[in-house]
Amino acid sequence: MPKVIPIILSGGAGTRLWPVSRRQFPKPFLEVAGKPLLRHALERAALISDAAVVVTNQAHYFLTEGLRANMPAPAALDLSYMLEPEGRNTAPAIALATRHIQAAHGDDAVCLVLAADHLISDDAAFQKAVELASQQASAGHLVVFGVRPTAPETGYGYLEVAAASDAPQAVQSFVEKPDRRRAEQYLAAGRYYWNSGMFCFSAGGMAEAMARHAPDVWDSAQHVFARRTCDQGVTRFEAASFMAQPDISIDYAVMEKAENVAMVPASFGWSDVGSWDAVASARDHDQAGNSATGISDDKVMHVNSQNMHIESQAGNEKFIATIGLDNLVIVDTPDALLIAARDQSQQVKQVVEALKSSPDKALTELPMTVHRPWGTFTTLKTNPGYQVKRIAVGVGHKLSLQYHHHRAEHWVVTRGKALVQIGDAEYESEAGAYHHIPQGEKHRLSNIGDDTLELIEVQCGDYLGEDDIVRLADVYNRD
Repeated sequence: MPKVIPIILSGGAGTRLWPVSRRQFPKPFLEVAGKPLLRHALERAALISDAAVVVTNQAHYFLTEGLRANMPAPAALDLSYMLEPEGRNTAPAIALATRHIQAAHGDDAVCLVLAADHLISDDAAFQKAVELASQQASAGHLVVFGVRPTAPETGYGYLEVAAASDAPQAVQSFVEKPDRRRAEQYLAAGRYYWNSGMFCFSAGGMAEAMARHAPDVWDSAQHVFARRTCDQGVTRFEAASFMAQPDISIDYAVMEKAENVAMVPASFGWSDVGSWDAVASARDHDQAGNSATGISDDKVMHVNSQNMHIESQAGNEKFIATIGLDNLVIVDTPDALLIAARDQSQQVKQVVEALKSSPDKALTELPMTVHRPWGTFTTLKTNPGYQVKRIAVGVGHKLSLQYHHHRAEHWVVTRGKALVQIGDAEYESEAGAYHHIPQGEKHRLSNIGDDTLELIEVQCGDYLGEDDIVRLADVYNRD
């Protein structure tokens, strides 16, 4: 059989899982069933192949590489990265990944498109389905994995086939997300499957289908691909040409138009984890159906409450009690609190859309703990004129050499050993050391110890945004 190369699409904002999922820390990094969803996807890809392609935003490269680097040896993957300047859509992403695999492995290579934010419970069944799909792909089909519906779900698109079957069969039509009445009809009919958003095809087969059904997508991808830069398995794209690509899904661009689309039934326990209700269903729960994450059992009490889920990421563990409640999800983060009926948790997206045009737009962008290539910073308090952060720098890492137009900073080292540069002077500092960085002065922080470096930073100024950073030198090649 030809080599199978998984393509992991790791994009999107995951707005239905706000307030944990934010634009700069999206759904694939949310922990479900003991690890981030993207880590699940990487390990799943390792069951199929020793190599994979990850298509993700350039801002998420270091987060993704950190997950890969910490995978156990049997699940290690040789990853190629394709870094998007901004999110576009699945058709351009798949077109670029297909061109990459064509160039590296040839037309006969089988591409397996996986989402970075799905949960699959049966690895053996997944491998069996992929083997069946690979055979179909090598025979000239474009394959989509269909999931037999268990409920009249209105949040998924559907695939219409001739009859319910465990064997591959031709897709008769792609059906948009239905209303409740039509979803109940689809469930009763038995020949409609959920569209999982996972695909399988040969590189040459998709190239031919793109050229025929979506020539604008295929040609623009060639234009972008020709202007790529590659360095040690990392491919970057020129922003203007990348954003000029059509913004269209692979379903609309190709799959709904092609005549050779086959469906392979997915009987491997699939969830797209598309709501807090789905997250809650994936958690361990007590006899009353109550579950909690991020908080110890002795800090939660339920009185006459059932089917409750508490997601605590507040940073400081607090006691939480519920009384006389049923079927709610409570998500507690340092800057936002969500309380929603589990059966209406899909509506969280409406909250996010409203926030985007409000003074609180930042609540959709950055989480309170922000990941950077060098470590993390956590915003502890923000008031007009000042802001307090906790900064953690990994062993051997350093921040960029930088200065700020609008703020001065005060640093107190609380743990580890630092090399602090202020202007042209350098200071070796340990816990208890204090440093003042005047507004406009260049400075840099490096971890020169054997443990994580931590410090408290107090920023003072008339503007405290993250975009008030002028980088003079950076080991991570950021602008």
